[in-house]
Formats: sequence, structure tokens, C-alpha cells
Amino acid sequence: MADYIYLLENRLSEAQKRALLSVREVARTKGLTVFLVGGAVRDLTSGSPVRDLDIAVQGNALKLKKDLQKAGAVVTGEMEALQSLFVCFPGNVRMEVGSTLSATYPKPGKPVLKATTILDDLRRRDFTANAMALSLNSGSYGLLMDPLNGVADIENRELRLVSNYGFIEEPVRLVRAARFSARLGWQMEEKTQARYQTAKAEGYISALQGFHRGYEAEEIVHEEDPLRVMRRLEQEGWLKRLVPTWGAAKVNVAELEKLREAQARLQMQGIHADPSAAQFPLLTAKMPAKDVKALKKSFPRQGFVAEIEALEGEAKRFAAELGSKQATKPSATWKLLMAARPEAVLWAAYSTKNAALQAKFQNFYTEWPQARQRIPYTLMQEMRIVAGMEGFDELLEKLFFELMDGRLGTEEEMKAFLEPHSPPAPPPTVHARRARAPKKEAKAKVRKKTEADEGLAEELAAADGSATAPGDAAAKQELADAAVKAVGRNAEASKAVAPKVAAKPDAAAKRTQSAKGAPSKANAAKATSTKASVAKPVAKKAAKKVVAKKVAPKRVAVVRAKAGPAVRRSGKAAGKRSSTEGAAKAPSKPAAKTAAKAARKPSAKVRAKSAAKPSTKRTSAKKR
Repeated sequence: MADYIYLLENRLSEAQKRALLSVREVARTKGLTVFLVGGAVRDLTSGSPVRDLDIAVQGNALKLKKDLQKAGAVVTGEMEALQSLFVCFPGNVRMEVGSTLSATYPKPGKPVLKATTILDDLRRRDFTANAMALSLNSGSYGLLMDPLNGVADIENRELRLVSNYGFIEEPVRLVRAARFSARLGWQMEEKTQARYQTAKAEGYISALQGFHRGYEAEEIVHEEDPLRVMRRLEQEGWLKRLVPTWGAAKVNVAELEKLREAQARLQMQGIHADPSAAQFPLLTAKMPAKDVKALKKSFPRQGFVAEIEALEGEAKRFAAELGSKQATKPSATWKLLMAARPEAVLWAAYSTKNAALQAKFQNFYTEWPQARQRIPYTLMQEMRIVAGMEGFDELLEKLFFELMDGRLGTEEEMKAFLEPHSPPAPPPTVHARRARAPKKEAKAKVRKKTEADEGLAEELAAADGSATAPGDAAAKQELADAAVKAVGRNAEASKAVAPKVAAKPDAAAKRTQSAKGAPSKANAAKATSTKASVAKPVAKKAAKKVVAKKVAPKRVAVVRAKAGPAVRRSGKAAGKRSSTEGAAKAPSKPAAKTAAKAARKPSAKVRAKSAAKPSTKRTSAKKR
């Protein structure tokens, strides 16, 4: 079913789809089920062009006449016996709307018809390829009904009778078999061919009804290649049964070929004209006027006869408009050709003798279409004018007309024309990440941080190393104070360290005691080790906090790299001191040198006091 929905949407013209939609709406409002039947389904399945549409409704189709006219259809004929309407929708869409009927044949060519279902209606038709239907109802749209396996015969390109007595019941099927074979190039199935020969030999064609004579004669005019069909019917002997005064010898073959050439050239430019009305005067060019009049009278679609008679006058009016001042520009001529009725354009293109009009038609065929090849699609893409945007097709049409008139000769002119239609550029992409700082500022920040880390490492190393050196207590206290000051750069760290430092023995009191009592070397060493044991843990803990909070992993590596030797040596010394439970250990060589220098060079305060008071050692020596 999906395949036939696709065929309905893609194989039919826009005018045919609109016509089908109108019929579906009319049938829905009347509560009738509607189907596409006959040759239209056959052509959809086989891939042949869909020339006309046959519609079957389960109900009386004659009651839909007024509703179809309101939907835009023109009723060109009707047949009460078969409850059929012949209508023409805009776009020259020919359609036959009939009722679903069953038929019995008490006599050849004289059926008795009764209303029935769609399946019974299909079983009364001529050939299996024509006995198929497509549902047009909303609940089953696109559903194929093929009770007689017509699809298989279409694949085999064969015509098979629905009934074994088909040629006896309806002799017109002999004419249809020859006409379909000439049009489609199909062969009759073996048994059908045998029955065809028997019916032809037995003269079943004598029971042909008058209505069918006129119907089949009109169908010849609607054929795409009517001359080939006429010759085939004439060969079989059926054309004389239809119209005794008509034959292939009465056709103006040269002019018919000229008309077909004009039709093909117009079709290449998008003008699809139905050549039926234009073909009729050429097919009957050598017939007497009275015979032509009788032939027209036999056609069941008298609306088609009116179209034939009005075609020449309509084409003359169109030619006058085409040659007026309003159509001097190529674009104006193009618009006029595309807006006019295709059948009038076809007859004017074929029949005009005016040199100016012939030149316009020649330009329409060859020169003006080349303007589409000069449309600057690359430039349009650079200006963000792409397919899919609103008004793109209209812009292409305007650009085509400007190029056709020769107004846009340079690229600057094209840019100026396209600029008002160019959409604004899209905003730049916003990135969520912060923009990087300039390289110079980033390097300066890294340098400052590195220098600060190096200074902190040096101060920590100095405080760490001096704690292990014996010597003057005041010098050791100054180094401890320097370490505390370095740690105090961070406000939070200084608050955490301050109470611990305050809880330790007062440095000033110790200095006073050392000045008054002049303790022994053992006491001095003991005091030095005590001070070092107090200063080092405080400095070490504070340093760890500062490094953990302020220094990034990479900066920690830099600090450790810069202060590596001193810190490692101080760490080893601290480990040795903890193992001896406070006993004084021998300092390392660098620490010993530092302590010796400190011992040889007392602090400034000590030198000042010693200058103010006489030396105690000298006094004691004199006493001795």
C-alpha cells in the first residue's frame, strides 16, 4: 500500500492531485466511498503516463454533479445508462466519474446494470489490467484491490479477458484490444488472442452500439500518437465500423508532426499542453465539412467539441497580447507564456506566421533558458543565501528575470542586487572558559610567585638549620623570630601559630638570666637545644600549613627544589635529636661552621653590654 501512496504522490501532476483531492472531499461530504480505477491504475503500475482519471463511487455518481461543479469541475458530458459524468478540472484534467455496477448480458452489447460493490464492478470490466482499483478513502488510502491478478499481466505486458465471453458480451472490446495494443505495445494473451480471432471471423462487431462508436472515435483524438492508433484500427477493420468516412488518408501528416514538435519544445520549458483539441483539425483536415460535423456530434463529451471550436480564437487573442508593447522585455514575454492557457500557447506556437512572434518563441526555446545557468549560486552561498530559507524560490525567479533582461552583467551588480536578501551573519560562538591572560602578564605572575616561594624556602631553611647549631642563645632566638615572621605572612597561619609561640619561655627573660647568671657551657648548650626544639616544630608546622593552602603542586616542587639541601639536612638532624631524647648531638659540618662564626662574633647587644661593663673573666683572673 505504501508503494501506491508513493505513486499517487509522485507520478501524478499537481493538477491531477488537486482534482483527486476535490473528488475525495465531495465523496466524503456525501458519505460515499471512492476509488481510482481502470486505466489510471494500470498506467501507475506499468509506469506509463497517466493521461486521464477514472473514478468509481459506491452510489449514484449523477448526484454528485452540482457538488463537482462547485469544486471547480466543468461537466463536459454525461451518460445516464452507466450513471457516469465526464468532467474536466482546472489544468485540463479529464476525469470520468461513474458508479460501481454489475452487468448481465441477455443480448450482445445490451447489458443490464445494477448497483453493486467495488469488487463486483471490477469483475465486469474488459481486461484484467484494467480491473484494478486504489482506495481513495481516508481509512484505506492507497490500498490496492486486484481480484483478478492484473498486476501479473501488467508485468507480462499482456491483455487478458476478464470473462471468456467478453468479446461476445461487449463487441467494443475488440476495438479496445487493438487500441491498447497500438498504444502500449502489448500483446494479447494466447487464449484471448484466439477468442479475438474467432470474434473477428464471426462478425461480433456488428452488435456495436452507437454510444461506443462515438466514445472510441473521440478516444482516438485523445491519443498521444493518434495516427498510429488510426492505422492499427484501420488495419484490423474496426475504423470503418466506427466512422466510415474517416481514415489515415484524411490526416495532414506533415502538420501533425509540426504540432507534435512544438508540443515537445514547450514541454521542455514547463508548458504541458493537452494536444487533443489541436490535433482534431489536423486529423480531419481532408474530410468534408459535413462529415467533420457528424463526427463531432457523435462524441459523448460535447464540452470537448466546444473546446475544439474555441481554440483558434483563443490562440489569436493570445498572439495579439504576445506582440503588444507590454511584452517587449524577455521577462515580460516569459511571464505571459507561462501564465496563459497551455493549449492556446501550443496552437499559437504552431500556427503563427508573424516573424516577431516566431523569434520570441525561438528565444523562449533556446536563448532565454540559458539565463538560469548564469545564476551565481557560489556568490549566494557566500552571502548566506541558501536553499530552504524563506523566499529563496522567489528570489531565484527574480534573479532569473534580471539576468534574462541583461541587467546584471557584473559581479558588483549581482552583489548589490542580492545584498537586501542576505541574512545577517550568525553571532560568534560563546566559550564558557575564561580567556587566557597575555603571555607577558602570565610570565610576570609566575616569576613573582617563584621569587616569593624561593624567599619563603630560604627563610624556612635558615630557621631549620640554625636550630641545630650550638652557640649564643640570643642568635638562635633571632633566627627563630625570623622564621615566625616568615610564617606570619598568612594571617590565618599566624593566628594559629601565635598562641603556641606565646606559650614558650620568654626570650627576653632568658637573655636577662644569661646576662646575670652567666651560666656554664653545659647550661648554655642545654638552653640552646631547648630553644631549638621549641622553634623548629613551630616553624615546620607553620610551613606545612602555608604550603598546603597557598602553594600549588608545581610551586611546592619549585620550593622544595630550591631549598632542598638545607631542608634535607635539617630533617636528618631533627631525626637524630628525637632519638636521643634531648641529648646534645654533634652538629653537621655546615652547622658547626655557622655556630663557630656566631661564637666568635657576638651579637650587637652583647658587644654593647660588654663595652659598658668590665669583663668578668679578667676580674676573676686578677683575683686569682
